[in-house]
Amino acid sequence: MSSEIVLSTLNARYHHSAFGLRYLFANLRELKERSTIVEFTISQNSKDIVESILKLEPKIVGFGVYIWNADETYEVVSILKKLRPELIVVLGGPEVSYETDQQKICHLADYTIKGEGDLLFYELCRSLLGGEKPAEKPSEKWISAVLPEIGYLQSPYRYYTDEDIKNRVIYVEASRGCPYKCEYCLSSLDKSVRNFPLQNFLSDMEQLIQRGARQFKFIDRTFNLSIAVSTQILQFFLDRMEHGLFLHFEMVPDRLPAELRELIKKFPKGTLQFEIGIQTWNPEVSKLVSRRQDYKKIEENFRFLAQETGVHTHADLIVGLPGETLQSFATGFDALATLSPDEIQVGILKRLKGTPIIRHDQEWGMVYQEHPPFQILQTKTLDFLTLQKMNRFSQFWDMYANSGNFQQSMKLLREKATKRSDGSYFWEFYEFVDFLSERHKQTHSVALLNLVESMWVYLRTRMHVDETVARDVLIQDYAGKVKRDIPTFLRDPNSLQGSKRKNDDRGMKTSFTPKRQQRHLAIPS
Repeated sequence: MSSEIVLSTLNARYHHSAFGLRYLFANLRELKERSTIVEFTISQNSKDIVESILKLEPKIVGFGVYIWNADETYEVVSILKKLRPELIVVLGGPEVSYETDQQKICHLADYTIKGEGDLLFYELCRSLLGGEKPAEKPSEKWISAVLPEIGYLQSPYRYYTDEDIKNRVIYVEASRGCPYKCEYCLSSLDKSVRNFPLQNFLSDMEQLIQRGARQFKFIDRTFNLSIAVSTQILQFFLDRMEHGLFLHFEMVPDRLPAELRELIKKFPKGTLQFEIGIQTWNPEVSKLVSRRQDYKKIEENFRFLAQETGVHTHADLIVGLPGETLQSFATGFDALATLSPDEIQVGILKRLKGTPIIRHDQEWGMVYQEHPPFQILQTKTLDFLTLQKMNRFSQFWDMYANSGNFQQSMKLLREKATKRSDGSYFWEFYEFVDFLSERHKQTHSVALLNLVESMWVYLRTRMHVDETVARDVLIQDYAGKVKRDIPTFLRDPNSLQGSKRKNDDRGMKTSFTPKRQQRHLAIPS
């Protein structure tokens, strides 16, 4: 099989799908028959990727370039150009849309499309491949795309394959753009929010549901910006809840009016996930980075979600913003934790190309990595060693708190935090991170059983928890919801306690809810 145009990218993991490639393919018009989508992952060998592409004998290869795959894509492109110099390589995506002239991959490629290339990629391919009415070939390597009229774009959803629907995340969008100007975010460069024709969008969603899609991840930056639109979308899915759906939305944290609240309350537990970007609880820092948010309304909204709905809440905080100190971050973390989000994602600031946050570099001593993921290394108020520890904090917090694997154990840590003079959950876990750093020299690929053993040692030797209590808590965490052998170090030598616990799946009736979210739904007794 051969294909003149190959659309490709390197996803972070197999279960991710390249939404942008499907938009490009959908809008290739008569060139679709001469095109194909080929997806890889960043863990694959670059020569194997090149081999797969060259077997298709393409004339044009288009790559989607993102912060997570920039280095790996460069390696693939460099091999392709060495082996087939005549092969036309076209780049697109957020990582190459800004500071394009400073990037070696853009110099290596033949063309780079800056901005939304849904329609421009077609025009470029038509000019390069010729035909009855070939367009004029561009004279520049870097081509700026004009924002396409969103209503004219062809829908990409039919190009999710049956395998995609069965095994991959299905990304959808009802709008593009963001009205806010947060300086660390690429969306701050948007001039407006553009909505897709709603009835056409809902018709596409109906077809996906009929094909078996059950998990939908909305990538809209501000799903609840237009209450009229968001309520219609939610009602559409609520009317189809018999299929057992799971929906993910990014929400504006301080915008949850009564009509939206009443609708959200009707969804079954575990069928909605809201990603809520707080980023900082420090009003001065928020002002520095041009982020506007009403903290009183945020508190009210979180309490409503925790107390009156079955929504799984995922809240984001960023370490390393200009002016943020460790103490102010800790205060913000504790304030957010009291509102009971199911997960708190502790992210480290990244300098995304094109974002205006660079205006703070000199005043706040912002120093970033030169290579992806361009994380902050130090600031005027956070030194390198502190940021390194916060990297570990972020990763261990994800393993213990966000994973849902240690709900009972984390309760013990939280109870201990209330007895501190500062009452801080943050500083309690910060001390736990010191202990974990001694036991685990790396923070990736730590086996669950090793994490359980570390918690066991910490509870017994550092927190001085009664042995029976610590054992029962960890057995509940490790074997209470999933049928697993109880590890040797947790078995009571003085009892006839069995080595296995029966599976307890109470509260997990929504079979299409992802496993990580299921763990937060109910705690077995």
